[in-house]
Amino acid sequence: MPSITPDEAAIEVVGGIDTHQDTHTAAVIDLVGRVLGTEQFPATTAGYTALLAWMRRHGQLLRVGVEGTGAYGAGLARLLHQQHVEVIEVDRPDRKTRRLAGKSDPIDAIAAAKTALAGERTGTPKQRDGRVEALRNLRVARRSAVEQRADTQRQIKTLIVTAPDDLRARLRGLAVKKLITTCANLRPDRADAASPATAAKLALRTLARRHQQLSVEITDLDELLDPLVAAINPALVAVHGVGADTAGQLLVTAGENHDRLASETAFAMLCGAAPLPASSGKTTRHRLNRGGDRQANAALYRVVLSRLRWDPNTRAYMERRTKNGLSKKEIIRCLKRYVARELYQIITTNDLDLAA
Repeated sequence: MPSITPDEAAIEVVGGIDTHQDTHTAAVIDLVGRVLGTEQFPATTAGYTALLAWMRRHGQLLRVGVEGTGAYGAGLARLLHQQHVEVIEVDRPDRKTRRLAGKSDPIDAIAAAKTALAGERTGTPKQRDGRVEALRNLRVARRSAVEQRADTQRQIKTLIVTAPDDLRARLRGLAVKKLITTCANLRPDRADAASPATAAKLALRTLARRHQQLSVEITDLDELLDPLVAAINPALVAVHGVGADTAGQLLVTAGENHDRLASETAFAMLCGAAPLPASSGKTTRHRLNRGGDRQANAALYRVVLSRLRWDPNTRAYMERRTKNGLSKKEIIRCLKRYVARELYQIITTNDLDLAA
């Protein structure tokens, strides 16, 4: 009889990992779902290496289902990708399954392995080792600064409402830029901070200077983001109605390995721009998709609003569909779907090497 090599004799197995901040719990099952073992490893580079070696001791590793590849499992997913292991991103078990099976790290790891084996509620995780990941990091800082600046501006206007009459009369009606400059240049007496009027001026000056500092941060980040987005996909930035901020968000949503998107329908679903069937009996209709990446959905919305204002073809479409009885909200939903289809083609046909 022909000899059987160790690789040929090894059984095929599937792994599952429940990720946490300090530890990862791994499970290995065979192709019929029998649990071969569970083990816990530290969430470090050495722990990732030991985890992979432990899984491979059970047999030929086909794929690994990982919870949280975009959070606590990001480092582990990178190592598995470097070791040419197929990584499957799995959702957490649904509530019914948890009620029946209970909740623990080994139970969740086994559930991840079984989900990866069955191929249900799974996806290909984003690669986080290229320029799109750098873009995502910078956008996180920029979005935080924008949100904090908006909060600061609202707090300034709230303080003005309750400020003493003379101060309120001086500041009301000023444009935002002038208001921030005026408040930042206030010179209250710090020794009189117990006075409500002086305290109001101190608070307004502090908030105004914070607003100015955040504006400097946003400008500095824009100087980094704009050329980076243009370098990753210049064709996307050149599309009518798409600026660097919108293009950056869509690139981050698609990911470094945008080939994980099977079709433009999958991209539209990812952006929350694909209508969902809601038919029953004699009623045939679709409803708005409220899932997906809401930041990407907002980016598509901005493109549509820009085209409705400046693009003649889009304005003609709006007039035609309005005559057909559609509301403005329904027309915008349709336009977002069309824009998603157009931009998907540009994103996926980009000839630049995103991994550079």
